[in-house]
Amino acid sequence: MKKLKKIPPAQQIALGFFLLIMAGSLLLTLPFFSREGVFTPFIDALFTVTSAVCVTGLTTLNTALHWNSFGHFFIMLFIEMGGLGFMMFPIIFYVLAKKKINLSTRILLRESLNVYEISGVMRLALYIIKFSIFIQLAGAIALAFTFVPKFGLAKGLWYGLFHAVSSFCNAGFDLLGNSLIDYQQDTAIILTMSVLIIAGGLGFFIWRDLMNYRQNKRLTLHTKIALVMTGVLLIGGTVLLFFTENNGKTLVPNGNFFQRLANTFFMSVTPRTAGYASIDYGQMSNAGLMVTMLLMYIGGTSGSTAGGLKTTTFAVLLLQIKSVFQGRSRTEIAGRTIRSATVLRAQVLFFLSLTLCMVSTIILSITEKIPAGYGIEYVAFEVFSALGTTGLSMGLTPHLTIFGKLIIISLMYIGRVGIMTVLLSLLIRSTKQEVQLKYPEENILVG
Repeated sequence: MKKLKKIPPAQQIALGFFLLIMAGSLLLTLPFFSREGVFTPFIDALFTVTSAVCVTGLTTLNTALHWNSFGHFFIMLFIEMGGLGFMMFPIIFYVLAKKKINLSTRILLRESLNVYEISGVMRLALYIIKFSIFIQLAGAIALAFTFVPKFGLAKGLWYGLFHAVSSFCNAGFDLLGNSLIDYQQDTAIILTMSVLIIAGGLGFFIWRDLMNYRQNKRLTLHTKIALVMTGVLLIGGTVLLFFTENNGKTLVPNGNFFQRLANTFFMSVTPRTAGYASIDYGQMSNAGLMVTMLLMYIGGTSGSTAGGLKTTTFAVLLLQIKSVFQGRSRTEIAGRTIRSATVLRAQVLFFLSLTLCMVSTIILSITEKIPAGYGIEYVAFEVFSALGTTGLSMGLTPHLTIFGKLIIISLMYIGRVGIMTVLLSLLIRSTKQEVQLKYPEENILVG
């Protein structure tokens, strides 16, 4: 235990996710969780649990057909732990047991929530738990109005709860067998899940800021940037996809204009790391696939259940580019200067994530079989989906080789916790070196 405390908090979080995934994978191999009562291959159980904990949604086995009710509950539990952060469950235990939380646990909680201050971190954690329960229950009730008449009371309520949790946590797991493709014309389901996905993808800090607006009469810069970027991506993505997919007629052939518009909007929402599909992405145009990959890569907002580069990170990069073109050395917006460390973190995160996508695409294009009629986009789409913890696929996932599964598993894990850990480690080392020694400056020609 003493050795564990010496490990930096970021590495403790990464280790915690790893141990959680391994323990869950071993359990999910048991016949108790499969519909046929047989052992599940470890690699497929590992893939499923990693996808659930990393709230991705990619699956090598059909969730509805392979797992029984216990398996579905098990998966939902891991989705919740992955979406809210596994540290939330010890906090619930501490609160229910009325035990005092020590400083080391508070520090670890601060790191898992990605906040700077340790003061008030417990209040924030409790707020996240209460807010998440409220939103998910409200979503479950809304979805039940569609599922109960079709599946009966018990099964309909269960389906409503499972898909509300999966939507809010941006996981993308479904019990319907074919995601939402059979519900293209059910705008109530499409729009309800869209709201849940956006609510989870905006982040807890944004919602707390919005709810306190009446009292504070102001929004933080983080909230303003996140809301603007989210609106631009949702509206811009909808408009682009509406035109690239022939006004939705190709992908939603039997729908009216409103249904096609709702599905196109959903096509802009779900790449924000949710992973539900109301259309067949294998039939999408190349332009539409490129737009979707960009949305998957950017993802949701920092401090949310979503993955990806994050909207605020992308905004910081755009603001820095604007500053460069204006001949300014500082990155500024709305009368505020963004910290140089924040800008550096955004640059490194962008470089590492994009490099990882390129390398993984090259490897998978060698190890995996690309069907006739498809090109490199068939593999690249899967890579962006895994690293962005999205869960969309053009059909490659069920046909992955063992090596391919390991690559995608690694990408899902890295997309959830890995890049952050590497980044923090680099920043810690560079800070120590800068305090001790500063080398002479030298110019290098770039551009």
